[in-house]
Amino acid sequence: MTIDGLPTLSRCSGDPGPGVPPMTIGEMFRESVERWPDVVALREVDPDGALARSWTYRELLRESERVGRALASRHAPGARVAVYANNVPEWVFLELGSAMAGLVLVTVNPAFILPELRYVLRQSAAEAVYFVESFRGNPLGEIARMAAEELGIRAVPLSDHQALFAGEHDGMLREPAPNDAAQIQYTSGTTGQPKGALLHHYGLARNALDTLRIGGVRPGTAFALCTPLFHTTGCAVQVLGGLGMGATILLPPAFDPALTARLIDREKLGFALFVPTMMIAVMEAARRDGHDLGSVRRIMAGGSMVAPEIWRNALDAFGARVQIVYGQTECSPVITLCAAEDSPEDMTDSVGRPISAVEVSIRDTNTNQAVPVGVHGEICCRGYLLMLGYHENPKATAATIDSEGWLHTGDLGTMDSRGFVRVTGRVKEMIIRGGENLFPVEIENAMLEHEAIAEAAVVGIPDEKWGELVACFMRGKNSTRPEECDLKAFVRERLSPQKTPQHWIWVDQWPLTASGKIQKFKLRESFVAGEYER
Repeated sequence: MTIDGLPTLSRCSGDPGPGVPPMTIGEMFRESVERWPDVVALREVDPDGALARSWTYRELLRESERVGRALASRHAPGARVAVYANNVPEWVFLELGSAMAGLVLVTVNPAFILPELRYVLRQSAAEAVYFVESFRGNPLGEIARMAAEELGIRAVPLSDHQALFAGEHDGMLREPAPNDAAQIQYTSGTTGQPKGALLHHYGLARNALDTLRIGGVRPGTAFALCTPLFHTTGCAVQVLGGLGMGATILLPPAFDPALTARLIDREKLGFALFVPTMMIAVMEAARRDGHDLGSVRRIMAGGSMVAPEIWRNALDAFGARVQIVYGQTECSPVITLCAAEDSPEDMTDSVGRPISAVEVSIRDTNTNQAVPVGVHGEICCRGYLLMLGYHENPKATAATIDSEGWLHTGDLGTMDSRGFVRVTGRVKEMIIRGGENLFPVEIENAMLEHEAIAEAAVVGIPDEKWGELVACFMRGKNSTRPEECDLKAFVRERLSPQKTPQHWIWVDQWPLTASGKIQKFKLRESFVAGEYER
């Protein structure tokens, strides 16, 4: 329904875009190799920032096909193989090789310890685990071998190329269908065991291509991959999207803000994709070490909305406008994003419009009906990008994807008449104070206008009288820490009284997920346990 040509309900479809026909990951990559065979596709960066091994598109295809044939000699079509490693080139070989062998790659967080790895391997029915020996003090090799022995599966070190490529002359590459499963990505849920999102070739390939196309990546664009490969932002958006667009990917072993700032300056990198906490850290490192970030012409930031103050700081530091990206693992992962031509107001007060060929709706959490424009509800989406389901978990799948095909993200938000979506919090993070709904992002954005605050996270704290009270956790820009009365006065100038935090907590560092998102549930748990001064 529309009034004066404008929609009255919160429901919008993304522009069709140039169109991407159904394809597999292997088909997409081979098309890139035909177009840019001698362009450098992947360049390894060592922990000190020196450039190490590199592969052109033709060479990367050769190595990936070798791995693919080796895998095909060991595993039947559709078999699961796990990768338990930090960001190393062999991870990319395995990602592409398993796709061309018709296998399903199970991505594992290299911070996992034995019980966590054992759970993922068992739940996914993985037949092998490919690993590095250690990462950041975690003895991955020892853990992988122990888990593999317990489960009776293969354990193959990625650094042992003889073992990695063994059987390459005995196996044959396969031709999976675009809608066949390609990866299982385990979500980092706040409660219960992680669920394995089963993602298909076309969802991963098209979503990555559309995201980086809108992000301004073009043939020859060089960028440093800062996010972990086990996450969709790393192995899907940046690896598959970068390779699909003819880019050159620089691959450090892990995110290091000082190293990233140095790489941007030295290599004159033209594109960057961060979560906001990473972007802030890179800007701080560049300012401290005297690095120039001005070569970056396009920036994308995902994981959460970027507050106006941070957006302006990034514009000053990089000379580029930050395009906001919003998504989740179950959606391959990008759902909405801002275009380069969007206004600063839209880039700081929304997460953009639906990505190409994807439909987004804000729906009532009780009735599951689309709510009027501007009304809060749950952000839902549907389209080619949706997961096939949670691996071996039909109950959780049915609770997430309804009978009309809408995937319920668990995020609260609103949509305006143009289709721009605003995220206001998680369904479970929404603060209910005295029966009134309060949205953390609104309070966080207000506090980030304060000159002494670098980052803020707002959570609800249980309270017998009010149900919940607002707590604001803050990381300072420097040693200056305003008094509580000053902070209250500051927020009262910007928001109504009921939104004023009752608790103010300064932190030096955040509990973060592996992809760099602040774990608000841990802040809440630690506060309730008395671990913060009040």
